[in-house]
Amino acid sequence: MIDQRGRRLIRFVAVAVAIVLAACGPSSSDDDDDDDDGGSQPCTNGEHVCTGMVWQTCVSGSFVDTETCATSCDAFQGCTFCAPSTGTCTGDYSQVCLPDGSAFVEQYCDPVQGMACSTSGICEGPCAPTSLGDSYVGCDYWPTVTGNIVSQSYEFAVAVSNTTMTAATVTIDGGATTAPIVFMVQPQSTSVQRLPWVPALKLGNSTNVDQNRAPMLGAFAVGGAYHMRSTQPVTAYQFNPLDYTVPGLPTNSYSNDASLLLPSNAWRTRYYVASYPALADGSIAWPSQMAVTAHQAGTQVTITTKANTPAAGGAPAFVANVPQTVVLGAGDVIELTSITGDLTGTYVESNLPIEVFGAHYCTYIPSLTYGYCDHLEESMFPIDALSTRYVVVAPAVTTIPAGKEQVVRIIATEPNTTVSYDPPVMGAALTIANAGDFIEIARNAQSFAITATSKVLVSQYMEGSTVAGNTGDPSMSLAVPVEQYRNSYLFHAPTNYETNYVDIIAPTGTSVMLDGANISNFTAIGASGFSLARVTPLGAGPLGDGNHSITGSAAFGISVYGYGQDTSYWYPGGLDLDIVPIGHTAP
Repeated sequence: MIDQRGRRLIRFVAVAVAIVLAACGPSSSDDDDDDDDGGSQPCTNGEHVCTGMVWQTCVSGSFVDTETCATSCDAFQGCTFCAPSTGTCTGDYSQVCLPDGSAFVEQYCDPVQGMACSTSGICEGPCAPTSLGDSYVGCDYWPTVTGNIVSQSYEFAVAVSNTTMTAATVTIDGGATTAPIVFMVQPQSTSVQRLPWVPALKLGNSTNVDQNRAPMLGAFAVGGAYHMRSTQPVTAYQFNPLDYTVPGLPTNSYSNDASLLLPSNAWRTRYYVASYPALADGSIAWPSQMAVTAHQAGTQVTITTKANTPAAGGAPAFVANVPQTVVLGAGDVIELTSITGDLTGTYVESNLPIEVFGAHYCTYIPSLTYGYCDHLEESMFPIDALSTRYVVVAPAVTTIPAGKEQVVRIIATEPNTTVSYDPPVMGAALTIANAGDFIEIARNAQSFAITATSKVLVSQYMEGSTVAGNTGDPSMSLAVPVEQYRNSYLFHAPTNYETNYVDIIAPTGTSVMLDGANISNFTAIGASGFSLARVTPLGAGPLGDGNHSITGSAAFGISVYGYGQDTSYWYPGGLDLDIVPIGHTAP
């Protein structure tokens, strides 16, 4: 029996030339027709065909030889190592040629995700790699606890939204489970599953929300991430913790946040981290945090931190600006903290796809002067999916409907990045000198579009309840790149918060429907071509369970957040994760 946790789901396979010649022949086009066309039949200039192992191009109405291939010919891509997207089955595993024909990889056709290795030689089913695009919709997720001061009496949880018209069976194992958890999510609906804390990653399981230090300052948690698999494409969010209040508990949770989860098929290998400065004041030591999760054995992760981190919980110490490599297995998590600095701008690179979280144990924003402390966390978007264009809007509260002031950080992925704003933002810097450095826009409540000369990561931070509005506390979210907006979303807003919002950012003139009702209260954002609409109270949704559906006539973005007394959560409501082809140079 193969140990699935210990085995990489995808690995490059060394293949002898003899096997390649047997498995990778000409493309699936009709070779007889190609032979007839070659040089004798009219064709369209620039058209390509394969005649045996010869790639031909149409020039002046006739095919001429362009290249003779050693192993395989594909009409669209020319000479390749193997025939693109073809494969051979061995049990539940497919040895499949990559879409660009560059190499074989081994893919596990996971029966738990409803996949099978078919007669075509590749994995098939709604959750197969060939069926899923690159977005926040997927079938394989790895929820990961991050350090939080919150009492262990409140529960970590995931919300799973079924985006299809077929019921999904969801299985969760790993983490702190003692046996697999299996539940159903009905079509076009959301289910919430509560999960036990992973104490090593929570950085302690105190019942005292007023403790003055994080009990632990790092972790290397073998199998510490939860593994969540679905038989149908779903979207997923984690809540740390889920509830704001629980019957029978004397106090509310005080320290909450939420993260959009990205499916492993959309993970990549290069990230920057958004966090916030460590809070150290006398006996208080609440750290800036980050975490990395792997889903394949032998994942080599090189981390260049922006601040020193201590050796703790099995994690080694890191020195600021000095790259260091660790090796993770499937489901392993490394969590780093800094009690002296800020991990924002940390660069993470790996040999295999990974998930990266930015977080904070508990912090005051904008400073200790303003109450109160709250947990921050968000799953980082990979550099591949970042862009140069964003629209940033401040979260509202009922007493400040136009938007309460926030802190915004614009983190550069390239040196000498220039940023412009529409409308102009008074006092905002225009240049970032180094990759990993950032512009911070403090205490700003306006909406504005950002255009940068290189890819940037944009993080947003709610401020404490005593700043203004007397509602909510710090939370962190990420602005979604304009190129990654979608036409539809399913999302969850917990029903036991006092107020929930969804902010909608859409091209001006877009028709948007939320739970079947037209949204019409849009306001233009400068001359950016985008407009903002806020919906609150969001209500409990059509079924009264906090689940909502939103669609638009053009691609748009959403941001979801909610408030209770001295607490809040915030997350981007979803996005595509297509590769945005703009250059990047590692630091």
